[in-house]
Amino acid sequence: MKLADYIIDVGPDGGSKGGEIVFTGTPKELLKSNTITAKYLQKECKEMNIKNF
Repeated sequence: MKLADYIIDVGPDGGSKGGEIVFTGTPKELLKSNTITAKYLQKECKEMNIKNF
């Protein structure tokens, strides 16, 4: 995801609680959102010491 040009995040959860588009945009924009995917990406970037895309 960090290398993608554009992300479409479908959620907010899996199964019957999913199927809605919860975010569209760049990875940098995703980091500023409050989706489950964003939280995981924020954690990954922090662990890898990635500050900018």
